[in-house]
Amino acid sequence: MEAPLEQARDAYADLRWHDAYVQFRAAREAGELGVDDLAALADAAWWLGRNDESLTLSERVYRCRLQHDDAARAAQLAVEVGFLWLIRGEPTIGSGWISRAARLLQDVPECGAHGYLRYLEAAQALDQGRFADALDAARHIRQLADRCDDRTLYAGGLVTEGIAVVKEGRVGEGLAVLDEAMLPVRAGEVAPKWAGNLYCQLMSLFIETADLRRARDWTAATERWCDWHSSPAMFAGVCRVHRAQLLRLAGAWGDAEQHATQACRDLADMNVGVVAEGHYVLGDLCRLRGDLAGARAAYDRADELGRDPQPGRALLRLAEGCCAPAGRELRTALAGTDQPLGRAPLLSAQVDVAAAAGDADLARRAAGELGDVASTYGTAGLVAAARQAAGTARLVAGEAERALPLLRDAMRRWRALDARFDAARARFLLARALHALGDVDAAARASAAAAAVFAELGAAGARCAFAAPPEAGAAGEGALPGGLSPREAEVLTCVAAGHANRRIAHALAISERTVERHLANIFRKLDVASRTEAACYAFEHGLAHPRGS
Repeated sequence: MEAPLEQARDAYADLRWHDAYVQFRAAREAGELGVDDLAALADAAWWLGRNDESLTLSERVYRCRLQHDDAARAAQLAVEVGFLWLIRGEPTIGSGWISRAARLLQDVPECGAHGYLRYLEAAQALDQGRFADALDAARHIRQLADRCDDRTLYAGGLVTEGIAVVKEGRVGEGLAVLDEAMLPVRAGEVAPKWAGNLYCQLMSLFIETADLRRARDWTAATERWCDWHSSPAMFAGVCRVHRAQLLRLAGAWGDAEQHATQACRDLADMNVGVVAEGHYVLGDLCRLRGDLAGARAAYDRADELGRDPQPGRALLRLAEGCCAPAGRELRTALAGTDQPLGRAPLLSAQVDVAAAAGDADLARRAAGELGDVASTYGTAGLVAAARQAAGTARLVAGEAERALPLLRDAMRRWRALDARFDAARARFLLARALHALGDVDAAARASAAAAAVFAELGAAGARCAFAAPPEAGAAGEGALPGGLSPREAEVLTCVAAGHANRRIAHALAISERTVERHLANIFRKLDVASRTEAACYAFEHGLAHPRGS
């Protein structure tokens, strides 16, 4: 039988992190670990999510490298440790380690460690929108990687270059660079920790650019990569947040909530940025379901962790009926960024807020800028959002005939992307345009189809910019549709929110038996046979919060 140290080394080479960790720990207790084995133990601990232990061991490895006059390897480790502290949400400690690496490398002939330090500088340039600086750094990294024959560093430089080119608006050219960059990653020629980082960067890029097909493809590829490793805590958590974002678009909100919640729990001590994004996703899900208090708490948590809570928080204000504050928050957010991709979701929300306020000029300007962004990047999600925004702006301006083809096209594009909720919103707006053009029957069909999706999703907060088309022959001003009483309308609104009788009773301070009696009256008056049909009626007739976004 192999000794624990040999077993540990074999497991580490096979990427069996748990086995490697257990065996290295056993060998350490026997006093057998050298510095390279100690570094491997630190690495295995990190893969298992034992972040504190990993960082403590890495500091010991760093000191050992210095004692052995191995400044280059000590500096490279300092870069990696600094990066881990940064993403953990400790910028002071992280910057200290990176400064330590830079100081050590001043007296070291140019080597791979210089490239990894430059890689962090390039990443910072990307985050700040300094794409030309990122490109310069990426090209220097690739040249250095060639001289050092470091395939991991070369792949990192190439991915950085591709992302910078895409964000500059040269999408086709950038995608070609990224496809080339990921070949050695797919082939297993890149160090595992860096391979995971590169996979994560691509997932984030395609979510940001609303390239939903590529986002799904790369998220699935990353999940397969994670399955190949044992217990990759960090990267599995990042995958879960991106999967949650995609599931939210597809309308699988329960699954999205589960993925986001687990990621926030698993990465709480490892990656503050991903956890912040997870809370933002949870805020969106709460808002769309009508849980406004839950949405506010989630957005606030995302904000505390450093994630800009917009446009979610502004849309929450709109859902609360506070149109003017929502508009102010979006204007402030837009003033804070000049990056087209960062402005796109803000502009989409601004169109909805402008529609709720009846501000045709603002809706037109926001939709126009969003259209420019979509033209530059050309991704399916951005184009669909731009077409919907343009159609909404036409509706606000009273130009239903010009809005109609735009909204039909938006609905078709969202459906092709399997974005069920967004497709339903586009169809709800289409119903408004049809009604304005006098096609009441077609408007009713479109509204009913959208309402059925909203009811299925439990989308109590799925507010569109306009109320649903009024029922033909509806009662006069102030009357409720279907002959409902005010209390029956309140109960129906709760049903459309997906609430059970007990929750409705608690919310309205009535007994469950009273709720049952109101439901029987509602079913009789509306001539419906189920809660789903009743919810559809609520959405069709403006009883499920039809204004806002």
